[in-house]
Amino acid sequence: MTAPPEQRQKPDPLAATEGFFRHLGLFETLPESADKKDFFSDLIRSILNVDRVEPGRITCTLTVRSTVTNPYNTLHGGAVAAVAEMVSLACAKTAAGDKDFFLGESSTAYLSAARLNEDVKVDASILRQGRNVVVTSVDFRTKKTGKLLFTSRSTFYIMPVSSL
Repeated sequence: MTAPPEQRQKPDPLAATEGFFRHLGLFETLPESADKKDFFSDLIRSILNVDRVEPGRITCTLTVRSTVTNPYNTLHGGAVAAVAEMVSLACAKTAAGDKDFFLGESSTAYLSAARLNEDVKVDASILRQGRNVVVTSVDFRTKKTGKLLFTSRSTFYIMPVSSL
């Protein structure tokens, strides 16, 4: 026989949160290799292959490896955002040249999951280019079916050249 609702013990939300963090491995220490300068950038670059570069457009192939998956064996959302930023900045540079930019705004919609060992087409294009701003769009689609997985938009501001 089960206890009536008023007598049932409620779960401790703090204990549940700590259990979730343990499941993610947040109480474990990182290996020394993770302290290397540009470790994260190197990790992101290791999953990308550039397929095509032309003015205002870049296409890459991303291979989902275990190093960038979450506990569900799908591409980690942070990796998606990092790839989107890297590819969109490169796309902006195809049109605006080697100017210095800063990221003013970025948004990413996570529509579906990319599974371990899946190949994903990453297609970046410029939506708007002005004198001081470049807006880009990046779509992530499965290579196999073309299904849209993630889409991202970024706004980059061109740094002003200061005179001395």
